[in-house]
Formats: sequence, C-alpha cells, structure tokens
Amino acid sequence: MHNTSAQFDDVIKTCRDLFQKKMKDYGTAWRVLRPSSITDQIYIKVNRIRTLQMTDVKMVDESEEDEFIAIINYSIIGLIQLEKGFSDELNANPEDIINLYDSYAQKAKELMERKNHDYGEAWRDMRISSITDLIYQKVLRTKQIEDNQGKTLVSEGLDANYFDMLNYAVFCLIKFKN
Repeated sequence: MHNTSAQFDDVIKTCRDLFQKKMKDYGTAWRVLRPSSITDQIYIKVNRIRTLQMTDVKMVDESEEDEFIAIINYSIIGLIQLEKGFSDELNANPEDIINLYDSYAQKAKELMERKNHDYGEAWRDMRISSITDLIYQKVLRTKQIEDNQGKTLVSEGLDANYFDMLNYAVFCLIKFKN
C-alpha cells in the first residue's frame, strides 16, 4: 500500500524549499505577474516537458523533475495571485508568503486525498507522459478561461485548474521517485 499523503508531503517539502531559496534570491518579484503571465509560465514548463518526452536531445541542463517542481510552485503562485491580486509592491513579508504557500499546498493535498478516494489512485497506473498531457490540457483550458475574463458557463474556474495542475505535477514527481 502506498502512503500517498506522506509522498505528497515529501514532494511539497522539496518544492517549498526551492521556493524559499528563490524568494531569498529574488524577493517576491513574481508579485508583478498577472495570472495570465503565470499561466504562460506553466505553459512554457509543460511544453518543455512534452518536448523532452518526445525527443532524445536536451539542450538545457534542467530535468523533467525540475520542470514539474516549477509547475507546482507556479501553480501556488497563481493561487496566491488570484487571492491577493498582482502588485508592484515587492516588499511582501516572506513569512506571510510562506504561510499562503503552506495554506494552498494543504488545500491541494486535501483535494488530492478526496479525489484519490473517489478515483482509486488511478494515476498510479498512468504514464508520466499521459499525466503531462493532462497538465497541458489544463493549462490550455486555463488560458481559455482567462481569455474569457475568468467567466465560465459550466466549468470550474481558474483556481480549480491551478490545483489540478499542481496535483498532477506532484503525481509525476512521486512516479519519478518510484
């Protein structure tokens, strides 16, 4: 039996550590990004992963795992930006930002646990390339919702898509470790 909850925590710990180090290096410069710019950053990352999965040539020394970590962190940044709005104010309190990070990571974990219960952890039998395609699909959906000024008729909103991209990326990192 897998302990998905502990595996999730392990992945998030790695992502959070990198997020904190980058915040020390760069501050909260990402606060100037509008949600659409964050979505485009996720698009760039998932598109690179797909390229790496479909070719044998890698020209930049960053792994798929590094890109999945970036997707997780950008998804949390997206959720923070949806809550707080973008800002030219770059002196956000690092402790407040980490508290928001932790809050969204916890909400993602709770969502993952509910869905894993209902879906029977079907992702464990999926290929990483298929999960990557699901992230790609979610980012394209997110871009469309943004192009529609955030309005949907029957679909979940931007936050649900960020949570799904985050959780799918966690699943890929868990699969890489196994």
